[in-house]
Amino acid sequence: MTILLLAGSLLWLLALWGLAAVRAPAIIWTAALAVPLFAWTAAMTDRIGPSPPYHLIAWSIYLLIALPFNLPPLRRTLISGPTLRWFRRLMPPMSDTEREALNAGTVWWDGELFSGKPEWSKLFSTPAPALSAEEQAFLDGQVEELCRLLDDWRINEQWRDLPPEVWRFLKEKGFFGMIIPKKYGGLEFSALAHSSVVMKVASRSITGAVTVMVPNSLGPAELLLHYGTEKQKNHYLPRLARGEEVPCFALTSLDAGSDAASMTDTGVVCRGEFDGKPGVLGIRLNWSKRYITLSPIATVLGLAFKLSDPDRLLGGKDERGITVALIPTDTPGVEIGRRHAPLHNYFQNGPTSGRDVFIPIEWIVGGPERAGQGWRMLVECLAAGRSISLPALAAGAGKVAARATGAYARVRKQFHVPIGRFEGVQEALARIGGLAYLMDGARVMTVGALDRGQKPSVISAIVKYHLTELMRRAVDDAMDVHGGRGIIMGPRNYLARMYEAVPISITVEGANILTRNLIIYGQGAIRCHPYLLKEIQAAGDADPARAAAAFDRALFAHVSFAVGNAARLLWYGFTGARFAPAPSDQPMRRYCQRLTRMSAALALASDVAMLTLGGTLKRREALSARLGDVLSYLYLASATLKRFADQGRPAADLPLVHWACWYSLHTIQQRLDDLLVNLPNRPAAWLLRRVLFPLGRPFRPPEDRVGEQVAALLTEPGPVRDRLTAGIYLPNDPTDRLGRLEAALTAVVAAEPAEKKVRTAAHDGRLNESDGAALLDEAVRAGVISQAEAKQVREAEALRREALRVDDFSPDEWAALHR
Repeated sequence: MTILLLAGSLLWLLALWGLAAVRAPAIIWTAALAVPLFAWTAAMTDRIGPSPPYHLIAWSIYLLIALPFNLPPLRRTLISGPTLRWFRRLMPPMSDTEREALNAGTVWWDGELFSGKPEWSKLFSTPAPALSAEEQAFLDGQVEELCRLLDDWRINEQWRDLPPEVWRFLKEKGFFGMIIPKKYGGLEFSALAHSSVVMKVASRSITGAVTVMVPNSLGPAELLLHYGTEKQKNHYLPRLARGEEVPCFALTSLDAGSDAASMTDTGVVCRGEFDGKPGVLGIRLNWSKRYITLSPIATVLGLAFKLSDPDRLLGGKDERGITVALIPTDTPGVEIGRRHAPLHNYFQNGPTSGRDVFIPIEWIVGGPERAGQGWRMLVECLAAGRSISLPALAAGAGKVAARATGAYARVRKQFHVPIGRFEGVQEALARIGGLAYLMDGARVMTVGALDRGQKPSVISAIVKYHLTELMRRAVDDAMDVHGGRGIIMGPRNYLARMYEAVPISITVEGANILTRNLIIYGQGAIRCHPYLLKEIQAAGDADPARAAAAFDRALFAHVSFAVGNAARLLWYGFTGARFAPAPSDQPMRRYCQRLTRMSAALALASDVAMLTLGGTLKRREALSARLGDVLSYLYLASATLKRFADQGRPAADLPLVHWACWYSLHTIQQRLDDLLVNLPNRPAAWLLRRVLFPLGRPFRPPEDRVGEQVAALLTEPGPVRDRLTAGIYLPNDPTDRLGRLEAALTAVVAAEPAEKKVRTAAHDGRLNESDGAALLDEAVRAGVISQAEAKQVREAEALRREALRVDDFSPDEWAALHR
């Protein structure tokens, strides 16, 4: 009897576990919880007769608990109503800018990753983005020609600007109109083409890339396309496409960078004189902005400011909020300041200001009806810019680091051995290669979403922050491997400008510290969580009945969501997630299953953090940043798998896939561990750890064996290396800075069999000379190698030495550089 009781109890508990995992509705739970009560009642009736009083008491207690959960009006009165009042007190105040940011953009794969059970078929069935024939021709033609024109050393050390012929080429070939539709004279490129152009140019010149990307990113063209009036579009877009107008966008002020709510730049609606006409309805502006790219040469200025309407000339309220206007820079009162000098990458950048500048009301982007809507406009346009420009620059830098460092590690020798065979160098090469693969996967998957009509504001913050940070790591590793070859400046240097540009990419379009600590999770948790935003919206509803009903539905769905994630996490923890739903093909199946487990971990950890910290989680930036990292690396790992699938699952690329996925999983695990160590509610942290990692932490860093395989791929010419670095500028000229290295690598690899014959003969004592030309001559005389092979070795050595050379300058040359 005891065994049957224990077996029955165990089966019942397993059934409850299963109900929790599948998020069974309340009526099923009600029936399941009644099963032991029925069994107990039946057993006691058989033994002592029918319905003693304590049976009635037990069933009464059960019904008092069960009925409210199954009768919505009663549940709202007893449970969700009081919870709603508590939730309203708990919820932190939300500024207008925060509210606008939450409502901007769309939720895409980031929502799946927050769901606890992402639908992988949805991701892998999405068509891979592809360039059109016209776009590919532009990359192979005009972009290739632009890269040949860009001499980065002269741009930054002599001219401190792009030369006139490059400016002319950019304007004539439509580089400033890539996003503008053809009907306005633009190229009407896809987000993928836009990204590909920026990436290729960035692989040649950061200054050139920044100049190209700004007019096509956050700027007047982007704003006009989405919000401009037809009159504004017809006036400005053709001029922008032809390069007749050079745009800039002024957002950053002294005390207001990403915190637009602190903006001190103002506009007041009033009447004034314009073009000799009195009584014109317009705005009187005062502003002081800095760090504005293209400002020193701009002809049209996009300006963000706080608009007030004290006389209510536009109707409505006095304070209209952040507004955006387009202003020709020759408007009286507009001042363009002197140039900034951003870390030896001399793209045009500087301040702008205006004092009592009067503009017609029609210069508001979108006209007077768009007054006060500027912040949402900016957030949505910034999402597009963040998704394209800086991730493209970072991916380009990562690819150059991978291609150049792999080649350098093969041609550079220490102790007569290529340095790429040393394990310390292989560790750095593995990081460079793995991160380059991961970054480009995220770049392509994100712009693909943009081309399908998505405006992924959370994902845009993820790729902006993490790709620029991973660029930093890859370029740092590349500099470490290159040593002195990387730090000596001159026309031969192909790394240092990227190294200097890292802080620029990390600073612009939202500083990385703020992006990580406030935006990714602060916005992502609310937008991507399946129920939290619904609860917040219900709490803000002024209609009591509607608010109560909506909050009740969201609250109990949220409870079911959290309980289901906890149940499945325990199952995944004990089984290694081997039974989680995932595609059938390997190795993607196991990685998808592991990521599904971590998706559920993110959802549950978020619920526990929000429950125990409430509104203070917004101020606990370190904790929210760690949760944001979990969401981010779930996305980056997903993009890695998507890239592998879209490229036809080439088996030769598997070391890169393994490295990137294990790196992501280990990072996710580490961030969750950091969260658990620092969560203030220690009992909750203890319990959460037992659910997240019941058998300990399972994810290790990439193995040395995998790292060695990745390093070998970077140092060996072939299709894997070409796929990894596809899309960057690769000069055919063997006298070019990167061309020298490519030529040396090809020659050194081709000469290695002959060199090996000579080394073997010398080691066996068949040759007496120790090194150099004399050794080769002796090897030919002894019949070890042929004359042709000796010539091949000599040419390879000459190319190797030429590739390893650094620049030097005479006193006169040095003085000329710094006049």
